[in-house]
Amino acid sequence: MPPSSSEPTLVTPQVLRAWPLPEPAGGKNGRGSILVIGGSTETLGAVLLAAEAAMRAGAGKLQVATVSSLAPFAAAALPEALVRGLPETDGGAIAADAADVVRDLAESADAVLIGPGMADKDATEAFGKRLLPHLGGPLALDALGLSCVTADDTCVHHLDGRVVLTPNPMEIGYALHAEEEDVADDPAAATLDLAGRTRAVVGLGGAVSWVAAPGGELWQDESGNAGLGVSGAGDVRAGITGGLLARGADPAQAAVWAAYLHGRCGERLASSVGPLGFLARELPAEIPRALAEVAT
Repeated sequence: MPPSSSEPTLVTPQVLRAWPLPEPAGGKNGRGSILVIGGSTETLGAVLLAAEAAMRAGAGKLQVATVSSLAPFAAAALPEALVRGLPETDGGAIAADAADVVRDLAESADAVLIGPGMADKDATEAFGKRLLPHLGGPLALDALGLSCVTADDTCVHHLDGRVVLTPNPMEIGYALHAEEEDVADDPAAATLDLAGRTRAVVGLGGAVSWVAAPGGELWQDESGNAGLGVSGAGDVRAGITGGLLARGADPAQAAVWAAYLHGRCGERLASSVGPLGFLARELPAEIPRALAEVAT
């Protein structure tokens, strides 16, 4: 992994104001549709967090695909969503042949997010191998949804950069087949490396967030706090990314804005609740307020 040489742009509200998100036009169709694929019998909550975050970030229509046994519960928890049940493995994960069941939704959505709450690495990798070749983007891959990239870093080349990968430090190490300490020593270099290999935008979460584009552009985001180190917070960030893609943001813009909005939501909760102890489920409601702050 070569050392980073790009000079990063520090993300600030001023930077974001100079890079405004697409303005919604018309009704819900004008704000784009997001399809969130993920979950298992043990991790439905991850899908719910990501789905709500996508809507709070401005997506107009929500579709969710998760394991059939829990699809009715997802539909009840997300009255805004069309929910499709998918074939599942004996262990309660999304099965590989679920790719054929969800392909029509994925091909017609304005953006697709794959990964939150998915379980069973082998089944998820096989699912991705069956579905990804049929997609045209925009696409966001999170958590175990990155397993295809770990196995083959060329698997999203056909999408011509219309992809955002949202790994945490451990996941980017897996994807690069690198040691954890190497990533920790130079997270910017790791982010640039994966962006170059995959020809995708990479948004690396952590105490400091890094976003890299395939062309070598690099952004550094220092928003947020220790309170964001909590279960489910990464699912919210992935959902924000997917929602921004659905409403028309380009991949780099979606990743940079998502990093800042996620951090700012944590800062807002630290102020109103306390520096530690707020929950990931409390973050989505802060997204519209954080968006409004940037706009003023």
